Formats: sequence, structure tokens, C-alpha cells
Amino acid sequence: MSPAFTQIKQAESVAIACLAIVFLVCLMIASSVGYGQTIQDQSDVLRVYTEIVQTDVTVFDKQGHFVDGLKNSDFELRIDGAPKPIEFFEKVTAGSVNEEAQIAAARGSSGRARAANAPGPAPMDRGRPIFFYVDDLHLDLPAWQTTRKVITHFIDAEMGQNDEAAIASASGQIGFLQQLTDNKAVLHMALDRLKVRPYTVRDFERPTITEYQALLIQNFDHDLTDYFIGATIRLNPGMSRDTAESIVNARSRSLVQQAGAVTTNTLSALEGLIRSANKLPGRKLIFFISGGFFLDDRNSDSRTRLQRITSAAARSGVVIYTMDARGLVANLGDISAPAEFDVSGQLQRANMGELHASQDSLNALAADTGGRAIFNTNSLEPGLGRALKETSKYYLLAWKPDRESQQSKFRRIEVKVIGRPDLTVQVRRGFFDREPDTSKSAKADKTAKDKKDGEAATPQALLQKEMLAPFPVRDIPVALSLTYLNNPPKGLMLSTALEVANEFLSFVPGENGKYTAVVAVSGAVFDEKGNAGAAFSNRITIEAPSIETIKDGRDLTYGYPVYLKAGLYQVRVGVRDERTGKAGTAHGWIEIPELSSGQLALSSILLGSRMPAAETTNASAVSENVPDPVALSIDHSFAHNGFLRFLVITYNAALAPADSKPDIAIQVQIVRDEQPVTTTALKKVLVEGITDLTRIPYAAEVSLNGLPAGRYLLQVTVVDRVAKKSASQQSRFEIN
Repeated sequence: MSPAFTQIKQAESVAIACLAIVFLVCLMIASSVGYGQTIQDQSDVLRVYTEIVQTDVTVFDKQGHFVDGLKNSDFELRIDGAPKPIEFFEKVTAGSVNEEAQIAAARGSSGRARAANAPGPAPMDRGRPIFFYVDDLHLDLPAWQTTRKVITHFIDAEMGQNDEAAIASASGQIGFLQQLTDNKAVLHMALDRLKVRPYTVRDFERPTITEYQALLIQNFDHDLTDYFIGATIRLNPGMSRDTAESIVNARSRSLVQQAGAVTTNTLSALEGLIRSANKLPGRKLIFFISGGFFLDDRNSDSRTRLQRITSAAARSGVVIYTMDARGLVANLGDISAPAEFDVSGQLQRANMGELHASQDSLNALAADTGGRAIFNTNSLEPGLGRALKETSKYYLLAWKPDRESQQSKFRRIEVKVIGRPDLTVQVRRGFFDREPDTSKSAKADKTAKDKKDGEAATPQALLQKEMLAPFPVRDIPVALSLTYLNNPPKGLMLSTALEVANEFLSFVPGENGKYTAVVAVSGAVFDEKGNAGAAFSNRITIEAPSIETIKDGRDLTYGYPVYLKAGLYQVRVGVRDERTGKAGTAHGWIEIPELSSGQLALSSILLGSRMPAAETTNASAVSENVPDPVALSIDHSFAHNGFLRFLVITYNAALAPADSKPDIAIQVQIVRDEQPVTTTALKKVLVEGITDLTRIPYAAEVSLNGLPAGRYLLQVTVVDRVAKKSASQQSRFEIN
């Protein structure tokens, strides 16, 4: 039995619990500043004169299992056909704590030493960023339904405890909810916003010309062109052949131009997603779900865009797995269009390659980025699970590039395992050694505008710009805690608390002999549609009389309360060190239930910590008369030998007819990597002395002694035995 299991205990005194509520809420809404110090680790100062290029490689046997235990000497690397020595080699577990340090080491930074000396974390302890990019511009209704099904399966069954996911679409119809998050309610709501946009390219003229047929005509398929010229003449007696040919060419050109514009939108949005993901640590996995589209070299730059996507994926550490949401299909005929008379079989012959042609782009995206294509199945869920498993480990290779040319050139990568032709090696196909300059004038204009904006903007304006970025800025790590409580008579209160470790702030001697750091702090609350509501902004000067007091001072904390209606909200906060210009931001989601409906609900879980008394390590030595000192935790990070103390409030418990009292019980569970490590039996919550039975507090603590370092999930479930209903809340925490 886990030590934590035996040490969970309810606060026997309701007065103690109520005092704890007041104590924790006051901490949540109070703003405080502490002393800090900028700590510079000279070992991190490393000058790198030679750029290192890296790529991730996965190797599978004939059964599709990852081949473990390979060494540097087992691999042969070629760039544009020329052999290259491998400068760095290491096996990496995706989503592990060490992954970021290992990637930094491959680039030649000081992360090498940290990765080598760091203790081995449990797999998946940091979590993985996983994106679903839905090509809703190329999905029909059945494919759209398949897409919803596979993403729902991932959210409910495949998403790891520490994973973050995002759902994005080519059309952008998901809007503000198109964000990376670990909140499943946000992901389900984002998926609900995804509506079918039936894809078709047609001009409604006769004879009907499909997109693929138009593409063949534009590529000088004379047999097919002759068919449509003859069909046009039959529908228009007396028309000359030259006129019919002009009509057929004009119609086909218009159709492929329409299709090319749609394809450009699809690939452009995908490239933007990949480039923005460059700011995220570790390897990123994108599931590209589509109904297929055609590559048109004559009327679009689709193949060039695929090369740019491949190179951007290499630089951002992105692997793409493509999924054809059409499933098993015999042909791509449009049943809504009238069938054309085809006694000669010309149309049938032309259409034979349509399915494969529509999948060429999906094949290229997967193969060129080191992923796989999942085709010809009506059940995408097994392929999804297989992809998640086979991308969880990879080998990281790095090499020094050639310097003979400063021109942008696409370099081809080849990797094989020496003497093992039976093994399958998945690797990125290539990269640009220098990103192509697609628009010098536009880039220059943007640079000039950014410079002008930077010169005119205040620190607060610059910080707010950082807060609106797609992903959090991590130059200064910011911890964010969001909790809600019902605070009659005012209503539902959302409390935002942020914390910044002093070591990331710069202190300099001031004119008064004290050491000071100046920090801009901002935050804003957004509803599910992205509408901004309550906001705060402040400029904080932190003073310390001496170096010694800086070292011993508290970290910077800042709190902000706001009263809101029930709903789903995102809070974005940020801090900016005015001396260095460095910034840090954090994003968090919170769902506030509608309590006026009378439904059973729990408040957020308020987390604090208590260290054991010096004279005893007995966790049961807790006073029942006066609450022990409890420090509210904003970063939810706790010492391995301490106690995690939490408090929740149950709202709207039903009253028993016999005594007009509620009968509720609490169960507590601690989970790591989807596995419960602590589960308590249901414990009855005492209500004697509570005057407001619509708000029932419960306080308890857990000994963390014996639990290994890592990330955990605390889940509290309340069971209303009168109404026969239950409600749960979760909170993540970390043991150092």
C-alpha cells in the first residue's frame, strides 16, 4: 500500500476547514512582491561557430516494432548522395523530461552535460504536443464524420495524462479554440465547431467535367480532350470543333484554378502551423486528415509548397502522419452529377488513376517528414494508436553541413542501417540549407514595421503582444494557477495567480543603494469565442537592501480576482523584465459551472503544501484545533518529503427527506502516467456546524513521502448518495 494512501485525512473541525478557505482565498487575491536575483550559470555560455543540422530517425522491423539498441556506427548518413560523418547520436523518448536537453545537445549547446547527468525520468512524464490538422476544404460529409470519430477517440481514449493537443482546420472555422491545450473540454468544444464544408469543384455546365478530368486536360491528355470536344458538339449542334475545343480548355482551366486556390489555402495554413510550432520543445506530431487533393504543377506552386513544408517540419521537429478520411473507396465518382455517355470507355480509362493521384500529396507529406500515410481503411483508430506508439521513440542524428554555397538549396537526406536491408528506416527526405526568400520586399516591410512598433511601444504594449502569440513565451518561466469559488452574494469568482522565480529577474544597484528589478505584469480573460473581458496591467518595482536579502527573498507573485458568469474561459498572463527585455507568458483554461441550475458541482481544488515538523516525520501529527501553516502553491510543485494539502467545496448537494441534511462522500485519487498510485475509499463528509449546506468544504492532506519525482494528477470525486449523482475536479501537480 502506498504511504500516501494511509495519510489522507479529513479535517475533523469544520472551523479549521473554513479558516483554510479564508486563508487560501486571501492568498489567491493578494498581490505580493519578493526579492530576487539573476543567477548566471557560466557553463551555459557556449559559442558555437559551426551550425549543426539534426534529424530524427525511426527504425522498424518487419513486424512494425521499433528497433532498440542501435548505435552510431550502425547508421549510414548521406546528404545529396555524399556520405556525412554523424557528429551526434542519441536515442530519445518523445515527451520525456530529457528530450529538450537531448535536442539542445545535438545542436551543440550546454544541454549535453545536463542530459548526460540528469536522472532517468519515467517515459511520457513531460507529455507530447499532438496536432490534428483537418483539411476541411477537401472533406465530404462521410469523411467529415470519420474525422470527428477518430479525433473523439483520441481525446477520450488515447490522449496521455501530460499530453497537449490542438485541433486546427484549413478554413480556420474553429477560431479561438484552435489552441494547444491539455483541457479535454476545450478540445471537445473545438471539435464541435468543426462543421462540414462539402468540397466540390464544378461549373455546372454540360458535359460535366470533374476536377481530375480538368487536370488531365490541362496536362494535354488528348484522348480525354477529344471526348469532351465531341460531347460539347453533340450538346450544341452546329458548333465548330475549334469553338468546342476553346470551351473545353477554358472550362478545364477555370476548374483547376479554383482547385489550385483551395489547395494553396490548405498547404499555406499547414505551413503556418508548422512554423509556429518551432517555439515548442521536443518532437511534434501532426495528423493531417483530408479527403485528398491533386498536385498541379502547371497552375499552382503546390510541389514547391510541399518542399517548404518539408523543410519547415525539419526545422520545427514536426512529423506528419496523413490520414485519408474517405476510407475504402472503389472510385471517386460524384453521384450528384449526371452520368456522361461513355460508350468508348474514354472516361473510364482516364478516371482509373484518380484515387491514387488524389493521394499523392498525402503520401508526399508523410514520407518527406518521416511519417506514414494511413489509407484505405474505414477505421482510422487503429492507425492512430499505431502512430502514437511508433513515434514515441526515435534516434537523433546531427551533422555539420557543407559551406560551399550561400544559395538556398533543397538538400536530400538518406539514412540506412548498415547491413540490415530487412529494417525500415523512416527519416525526413530533406531540408533547405537556407530558407528560400519568397518575398524580400514583404519581409523588409515587416522588419521595418516591427522596428517602428518596437521603438514606439511601451513595455506593457510589447508584453501584451507576446501574450497574444499562439504559444506561451518561455524566456522567463511563468507559473499560472486558476481557481473558481462561489462567493455569495457576489457570485462566481475566478482567481488568477501567477508566480515568477527570482532567478529569472535582473536586479541592479539603484541610486538609493538598494537592488531593484522592474517588471511589467499583464493579464486578460477571454471567453470561448476569443472576446476579451477583464484585464489587468501593472508595473512592479522590486527592491532589496542587499545581495543577501535578494537570495533569501520570496518569489514574485501576483493575484487578480474577477467575478464572471458560468462558462469556459482562457486566461493569458505575462511578465516582462524591463531591463533585459525578456518576457514570459502562460495560458490556462478553466470551466466554471452554472451553479444556479442546482446541479451537483465542485469548486476548483485549492492546493497548498506543508513541510513536516523538524522533530517528527509522523504525518498523523496534525493539530485538530489550530490549522498548521500552509503555503498556497501557484506552481503546484512540491517537495518529495512534504505534504500536499487541498481544499474543495461541494455545491448543491441534495438534502435527505428524513433529516434535511446532505449525505455526500469524497474519494481521492492520485494518478501518474494514466495509472492510479493512490486511491482512497469513499469517506463521508461531516456537515455538523455548517450553516450553509449549499457550500460544504472539505480539507485533507496527502503525504508525498515515497512517491518518486514526476508529474501527477490529483482527482477529487464527490458522490451525492441522496441524489445518486457525482462530480469531479482535477488538478495537476509535480513532485521535485
